Amino acid sequence: MRDKYSGLQIGIHWLVFLLVIIAYCAMEFRGFFPRSARPVINMVHVSCGISILVLMVARLLIRLKRPAPPIVPKPKPMMTGMAHLGHLAIYLLFIALPIIGLVMMYNRGNPWFAFGITMPHAAESNFDIVDTMKEYHILLANIGYWLIGLHALAALAHHYVWKDNTLLRMMPRKRG
Repeated sequence: MRDKYSGLQIGIHWLVFLLVIIAYCAMEFRGFFPRSARPVINMVHVSCGISILVLMVARLLIRLKRPAPPIVPKPKPMMTGMAHLGHLAIYLLFIALPIIGLVMMYNRGNPWFAFGITMPHAAESNFDIVDTMKEYHILLANIGYWLIGLHALAALAHHYVWKDNTLLRMMPRKRG
């Protein structure tokens, strides 16, 4: 039996991690840039979000086909249940966040960009939808900080406190 996730699963995990950092940084640090740079910063944020959505759906489909390698030593059922709940929350969050963002951008009714390409938009703006979606997007993004932190803390606790292979299962293979 495998003791690690596949190279594809590991690659997607860490690529999503990197894209999430870039997406969050684009929004958190946009105030440090001149207003003239906002369209580029927004494009980076949106492009990362779309990429995260595609990768999370791909990762979920792969996960359904290839179950997780076993944790050794096997954790208590309560810990396994909490881990499943945490992963479900992460999947839902990083699928819902980009979808909400796309709905928001579309309903602004003006041109917006992803990957340097002009994306479709509504013929007329609907700021009731935009404002509602923005509130949800910000709320979920803030929840994301906590989920990511708990996920990382749990991985470290598995490695250093419970001394199992949870963290090692998602680490890239050593070369040579």
